[in-house]
Amino acid sequence: MDIVIRPVGTGEYEALGEITAQAYLQDGLLDFGESDAYLGELRNVAKRAAAAEVLVAVEGDILLGGVTFVPGPGSLMADIAGPGEAEIRMLAVDRATRGRGAGEALVRACVERARAVEGCTTVVLSTQRAMHTAHRIYERLGFVRTPERDWNPVPHLDDLTLLTYQLTL
Repeated sequence: MDIVIRPVGTGEYEALGEITAQAYLQDGLLDFGESDAYLGELRNVAKRAAAAEVLVAVEGDILLGGVTFVPGPGSLMADIAGPGEAEIRMLAVDRATRGRGAGEALVRACVERARAVEGCTTVVLSTQRAMHTAHRIYERLGFVRTPERDWNPVPHLDDLTLLTYQLTL
């Protein structure tokens, strides 16, 4: 079977939210585990879909994972995107289906969408230090680290600095 990337269906919101939440939990990416406030954001696909484009990777009838594509800085979902920039957020693939290329296919789909956005010259994203597999995907696709843009979403937690990458289109 081939992996297909398409917009998330409303009937898939709950499943994708759980895939995303579990990916972050199982990979140890949430400082406060099950009580982490960000867990609710990861599960809230409806909120993301109302403010940005949520894409899913499917193989047959199996939901592999998803990503949020933010077409510019005007979206409520934009964390770091500035003028002329699109942003990728919340990339997650179900642990049971990793290794099939879904993560890379989702990132490629975001890059293609960014190329179709008038005036968009750059794709940006934030990532955690421990997301080594994602870093390899980004670098393989031509993204470069932008340490001058690294930031901390929770300033009182010094170890939560997010690394940033960008791809010039």
